Amino acid sequence: MASSKIARRRVVTGTAALSAALVAAPFVRGAYAAGKLSLGLWDHWVPGANKTSTALIEEWAAKEKVDVTIDYITSQGNKLLLTGAAESQAKSGHDILALSTWLPSRYADQLVPMNDVMDGLIKQNGAVNSAVEYLGKIKGKWIAVPICIGTQIKGPCSRIDLMKNLAGIDVQAMYPAGGPPKADDWTFDTFLKAAEACHKGGHPFGIGLGTTSDSVDTAGAIFHGFGADLVNAKGDITVNSDNVRQALDYYKRLFAFLPPDAPAWDDASNNKWLVSGKGAMIMNPPSAWAVAKRDAPQIAEQLWTHGFAKGPKGRYAPFTPYFWGTWDFSKNQSAAKSLTAYMSQPSAVEKLVAASGGYDLPSFENLTTLKTWAEEAPPKGTLFHYPNPYNAQIMASAGAPAPHKIGEQIYVQAIPTQMIVRHAKGEAMEKTIAWATSELEGFSRN
Repeated sequence: MASSKIARRRVVTGTAALSAALVAAPFVRGAYAAGKLSLGLWDHWVPGANKTSTALIEEWAAKEKVDVTIDYITSQGNKLLLTGAAESQAKSGHDILALSTWLPSRYADQLVPMNDVMDGLIKQNGAVNSAVEYLGKIKGKWIAVPICIGTQIKGPCSRIDLMKNLAGIDVQAMYPAGGPPKADDWTFDTFLKAAEACHKGGHPFGIGLGTTSDSVDTAGAIFHGFGADLVNAKGDITVNSDNVRQALDYYKRLFAFLPPDAPAWDDASNNKWLVSGKGAMIMNPPSAWAVAKRDAPQIAEQLWTHGFAKGPKGRYAPFTPYFWGTWDFSKNQSAAKSLTAYMSQPSAVEKLVAASGGYDLPSFENLTTLKTWAEEAPPKGTLFHYPNPYNAQIMASAGAPAPHKIGEQIYVQAIPTQMIVRHAKGEAMEKTIAWATSELEGFSRN
């Protein structure tokens, strides 16, 4: 294989393809000093985004004289998740694997420490946000590197016209393109009043209360805004607190203004709600806006992505990063580190962001003002505040600050949204908290 040529395979089938991907050939050092490298990457939903990733990897491979093979693995049907589980058990597979949110901590004992890579990237690109540090740094060691590809903020995407006409809020003035937010009055109280006004006007906020990630991420941001931690960093169960009661009471009031089937929503529901014209706001990355550009351009022209409302304990945004991790059984760890660092260079990040239409987000503070977000349209500037360019929000994960094994279960089992639905449908506050306490005690014992 020529050094600049990359074999590209897309893993979209079931267990047969998964098993085949795990049959790793023994490492044989060929004519090139740097040998071979295999990658298992997330199969991007944006057409053409994979091509840009491949082109960047080809550039690096040609320079470093490494033979690289890429498998683009769909996240549908949890195939990427299953790949990680199978490789960790077999101790064989890709040298680099894309890992979403909680997976670095799950496999921390099997991943190569990346402090040397991260120290250099932070010095070059600025600090990473708190969500990335929580999810990617375990006991002082970076066990994976945050990657631009697939990383997102699930913040508000509002209808300019409906928010102005029904709620009296000018989201473009509040979050002006090219300038800092003017959002001092954008609080949880304002958010609730806007939800009520848009509900009365026939266009409710499209916020789900199901058990999938979009619903849990929004609940996490609101809980953090009240300082409502279910389990603290030491592992102590803290759900029986006034802050949690305030969060549940707030959500019960918000519940009355959401679509009646919100507890049954999945991650596609809010997108469909917005694109159909029914909703005045959803909490989502720019994927719904991108679909509207294609299928409902008259709606896309009225969409504005911006920061979340501020709670008593701060303004939080749901941040869901992807990481690249290298297994400790990789035969070419030095090349894996080199490529991972290369893909977080500013020039590479700029190309990746452009290829995704502004969907992908770097995790480093000096890379949040790229021209793509200022220029994407319609309307021009609609994505300017999506990457949090003025550091006006605290990036957080639902489940934090609990120890990772507990935090992951809080997230995966959707404890926040289950609590919200139970209480909003009439269960007494103390009974809801007692139920959550029992669940959390179970997580703590496992």
